[in-house]
Amino acid sequence: MREQRWFRITVLAVALFAINAVARLVVRFAFDDSATAQNRATIVMFALIALALGALTFVRAQRERPSRWLPDIGFGALGGMLLTVLVGPFLSGSGPFASGAGDFFAQIWLYSGCAIAGTLIGYWVAVMLGRDYRSKSLKAFTQARATRPRRVVRR
Repeated sequence: MREQRWFRITVLAVALFAINAVARLVVRFAFDDSATAQNRATIVMFALIALALGALTFVRAQRERPSRWLPDIGFGALGGMLLTVLVGPFLSGSGPFASGAGDFFAQIWLYSGCAIAGTLIGYWVAVMLGRDYRSKSLKAFTQARATRPRRVVRR
């Protein structure tokens, strides 16, 4: 079951939602719904989401080509965003549109931006260090070509 693609996507979506749920519950129970605490928790939550996606991208980029891991991470982040935007407000004691459509769509844009930024940074770090799938393939190809004996051509 762990090897199935939908399982990895679901686990990622639930993990990203868990980050949001913990941030919302901490604000609700520990800080009595103060605006300053909500702002700080939101910043920390989005930073953790970007960090989690960056770390996952860094690890997956080393083992698989982007056509394999990018849809998984993309759909997992999309699922996490939908859970965060539609289910998350109920943890805080309100509804998805309680603050208006502007806040609803602002949260979607912020989540999308942090998810994309985290994924890009994770991939760029892997490429920069030469640890991504393509760099490893090119390195293996170069070493294989260098170890073959040169072919002698007779005239």
